[in-house]
Amino acid sequence: MASSPGTGRSSAATTAVVVGAVLLAGVAAVLLISGGDPISLSQRLVNSLFPPVAVTSQGARIRELYTIVFLIGAVIFFIVEGLIVWTVLRYRRRPGDDTLPVQTHGNVIAEVVWTVVPTIIVAFLFVISWQTLNTVEAVSAQPDIKVRAVAGQFQWQFEYLPADWEPTDAPLKKPLYTQLLPTGDGGGMAVPAGRSVKLYLSSPDVIHAFYVPQFLFKRDVVPGRTNVFEFNVNEQDAGQTFRGQCAELCGTGHRIMLFEVHALTPADFDGWLAAKIAEASATPAPPPSGQPAPSDGVTPGPAPVVLSAINVLYERTQLNAPADVPFIIEFDNKEAVAHNVAINDESGASIFVGEIVTGPIKTTYDIPALAAGSYPFMCSVHPTTMTGTLTAN
Repeated sequence: MASSPGTGRSSAATTAVVVGAVLLAGVAAVLLISGGDPISLSQRLVNSLFPPVAVTSQGARIRELYTIVFLIGAVIFFIVEGLIVWTVLRYRRRPGDDTLPVQTHGNVIAEVVWTVVPTIIVAFLFVISWQTLNTVEAVSAQPDIKVRAVAGQFQWQFEYLPADWEPTDAPLKKPLYTQLLPTGDGGGMAVPAGRSVKLYLSSPDVIHAFYVPQFLFKRDVVPGRTNVFEFNVNEQDAGQTFRGQCAELCGTGHRIMLFEVHALTPADFDGWLAAKIAEASATPAPPPSGQPAPSDGVTPGPAPVVLSAINVLYERTQLNAPADVPFIIEFDNKEAVAHNVAINDESGASIFVGEIVTGPIKTTYDIPALAAGSYPFMCSVHPTTMTGTLTAN
């Protein structure tokens, strides 16, 4: 049985009221979450549609390209959706409409428009994308700084290179300084803001990826080849720290492949690098007068404590050592990842920090006498995953 016109209008009005109430409830909930500040909410909604603000000149070009593509897509979306809504309203079936409206076939103007306009848009996007790609991919023959980022399971290290270094020199020329700590106090890659930094990427094992969100850029690190790109951190961003990560699933320890990029003023960077080079080049101090030098790197004393590392884990997490006498730890780093052994007291104060070594390599650490008790030990590079307890008795 057909409903009366009045019943149809009542049903439509009820539906409109329900839809309006749901929309109002949704708006009220969003305002409640945002603290009742519609300006803050709108700003956050707009920001969520765009990538982070770029901190490099290359990233700024990428963000400009994204903005252009986004605006073109938004205009097309509103035009198409507007035409759909207009068509639904204009040609909706009304009471008494028992025949189809007049059909249009073969409209030449419409066919030309929907062919030519998309072609122009695609051609325009191709040109500006090509220009942006050329800008981002450009590298200088003589950049201000050369750095080699080595990504291994599951660790980053950064090598600061001589000005004339090239990838073919990797086995021959040693870096000026190697940063083995990718994050934390004293760690991370330091770069001078306002200067060009040429980054060489290499991997000894599997595919990784260098990714800093605020650079708006990601590049794969592929074994057997050296990928290169260049970036310039904006001068006004000096003093900031940007977090990066491996963006290619590379194994069980992928989640810990994090690093930091510290943007320094050129003067601060020059001083930092000079200090690091001097520190790395310093000659170890001779043993105190009257004491014999260790023979073959082994200090006389109790039996050594043996510890090894593999897969970014210590193979033993419980160690025992004699109390009140110095002893040594024989450390075997079995992987091409930087590790060490650091010992703290129960309050967390540092007692001993061993040299960070990249394996496969064996080394020994001379540990000072410890009073009887328990002492936490850890890897300074991986303090959250490589931990254990040393008991002196």
